[in-house]
Amino acid sequence: MKPTRSHGRQSARPNLKPRALMQDTPDYADVWQARIVTLFPDLFPGVLGASLTGKALQEGRWQLHTHDLRDFGIGRHRNVDDTPAGGGAGMVMRADVVGPALARAQSHAHGRWPILYMSPRGRRFDQAMARDLADCAGVTMLCGRFEGVDERVIEHFGITEVSLGDFVMTGGELAAQAMIDATVRLLPGVLGNAESIEEESHASGLLEHPQYTRPAEWEGREIPPVLMSGNHGEIAKWRQAQAEDLTRSRRPDMWAARESKD
Repeated sequence: MKPTRSHGRQSARPNLKPRALMQDTPDYADVWQARIVTLFPDLFPGVLGASLTGKALQEGRWQLHTHDLRDFGIGRHRNVDDTPAGGGAGMVMRADVVGPALARAQSHAHGRWPILYMSPRGRRFDQAMARDLADCAGVTMLCGRFEGVDERVIEHFGITEVSLGDFVMTGGELAAQAMIDATVRLLPGVLGNAESIEEESHASGLLEHPQYTRPAEWEGREIPPVLMSGNHGEIAKWRQAQAEDLTRSRRPDMWAARESKD
């Protein structure tokens, strides 16, 4: 019988940690780095290994390193947590575990290099923070689990607590990936069209205007005629008006901040 197409080939299995992206590479002083302190290093690069961020990672435009908290665990079972002082539910990540892990991560730091802790009580992450992180030499992110981390670690390292929003997740890994994605795309050479960064939502304190493309008519809905007119001045006015209307209706907080600034 004629062998099937898969005959003699290695099987492919999904892997959250692509070797080509996460293999050990030397650190370069001029390349932006993200260092992740986590109990689940196999979750990285995750979504960061796909699309433009993955391509940029493979090209060496930025680097990603993980530091496994379990390597710093205490005792035979590598314990990383203990019961809360004063009682209460859940477990707290130990200072004598998290502290050495952060010290190891920061031993590679150079220049302006903040430490962020993914925490629901932290400052809300926004585009301004992403731009600021992109201007740093790198960032270290601590991904919490359980009831959080011993407060003394936060005080000792001067850690900034950051939140994606007013909700609680089981861990900080997804939040860290979202923040890194928002930051890496701002690095030079990652996006093919730099103008798209200037025009997208939040870049100017407004939500982005609606976007359209071919076909000219779909399900009885047409592209607004002004966008087909070729009059770039009128197109710019229309887009500005749309961005203002959307921001005013959907994000009154952003609109109020813009008006107070004006």
